[in-house]
Amino acid sequence: MQTHPRRWRLAAALTSVLAVGGVLAGCSSSSSTGSASAPTSSAGASTSTSAPASSGTVSASACGTNPGVAATGTPIILGGIDTKQPGTDFSDIENMTAAYFNCVNANGGINGHPIKYYGLTEQTSPPQISSLAKQLVTSDHVMGIVGSSSIIECSVDAAYWKSLGFSMLGAGIDPECWSTPNSASVNMGPRYSSDGAVQYVLSQGATKIAFDQSNVPGTTYIAGGPNAIAKAKGAPIQDFTENVPITSADGIAIKLVDAAGPSGAVVLNFTPPEALIILQAAQKLNLEDRVKYWACSTPCNTDFLAKSLGPKWNDKLFVNAELTPLDQDNGKTAQLYKAILAQYGSNVSGGVGSFSQMGFVQGEVAVHALESITGAYTVASVNAAFKAVSNFNTGMLCQAFTYGDYSEHIPNNMDYTVTPDNGIFVQAQGCTDIPDSDPQIAAYRALAGNAPAVPTS
Repeated sequence: MQTHPRRWRLAAALTSVLAVGGVLAGCSSSSSTGSASAPTSSAGASTSTSAPASSGTVSASACGTNPGVAATGTPIILGGIDTKQPGTDFSDIENMTAAYFNCVNANGGINGHPIKYYGLTEQTSPPQISSLAKQLVTSDHVMGIVGSSSIIECSVDAAYWKSLGFSMLGAGIDPECWSTPNSASVNMGPRYSSDGAVQYVLSQGATKIAFDQSNVPGTTYIAGGPNAIAKAKGAPIQDFTENVPITSADGIAIKLVDAAGPSGAVVLNFTPPEALIILQAAQKLNLEDRVKYWACSTPCNTDFLAKSLGPKWNDKLFVNAELTPLDQDNGKTAQLYKAILAQYGSNVSGGVGSFSQMGFVQGEVAVHALESITGAYTVASVNAAFKAVSNFNTGMLCQAFTYGDYSEHIPNNMDYTVTPDNGIFVQAQGCTDIPDSDPQIAAYRALAGNAPAVPTS
């Protein structure tokens, strides 16, 4: 297994202290819509639930090979495309990837080369998305795609990226992010994350599932996993979709509670603001105890949501966590993440949470790959390096990350579960395999195997 290339840098940085202050609440990004802002480079089976101990304080300068020395060489140009629209905003992901790159640029870069990063946003329009992809290639001259998280971008651009030899590194949403040879994601995405949420509540004794999600492209694909898992357990499941932004949450909360029944569970797959609206409506109507459990896919795993809900939801809501829970984690990777977020993440409006973690991990994997290149940085060398990443321990994922030369990619298929505890999320269950009763998980493991759990943080 490859070792983490920054473990020694983290240890070397223990004498440098960065006070990590509070982060902004909320979940909408302030990045511009439909076009790039200025390039965001700046030179300048279940494991233990105990939180890792820290041997010191890690500063943001530990992100790079030459702390405090800005990279000034020829830039390595990368880009990404995220959805940002009313009711669905994933732009914190690419904003945190940009923050990671900015940190690396200020601390030595990639062998002295800074990363110039173009983060674009779109509104679920195929012509717009196609145009943005071509802009990245023909106008911005990107060498690789990192940080993308879009409802439909993978499906719109899969053939285009393949024709150019690009191997995308993203945080997937639509089916093609998982089922094509030129896309690998650090996250599980809405289907497999919802799988994990359904699996947990069924393991705790829920007898029926009411599964609700945003009415966006891909709902049938997403619901396929939870339905397969519920069927394998002999539990009935009822599917719902809601138009977003949500305008009448009371009726939704009543509908879901009635569908789940007193021994069942409500499982939500929404971005944090929309999930919060439903959960707060349930609380206002005193419905939170009318079902056995409430659960949520990964986007709910953000301090913003836990703080907004308050203590009434302690041990009532269970959230899939695709990346290591951070609120009780003081390990070196968690410290570096928080330090970068505090120093470089002013555009990451959601603060500590799964979206910014995904952006951090994409930055880690991309930098690890770029550091392996010995010759010129080109489209060919950058994408070959992305695809060659194997058994890389990010410190954030349950499993070592492998891209690989496969026809499909689901490299992250082992999750945590967290639950609110007085305004923060605490771990309820350690790393657990997403069940292969989801046929897509079974197909991937038959192809690529099942990476074992690795130490996180």
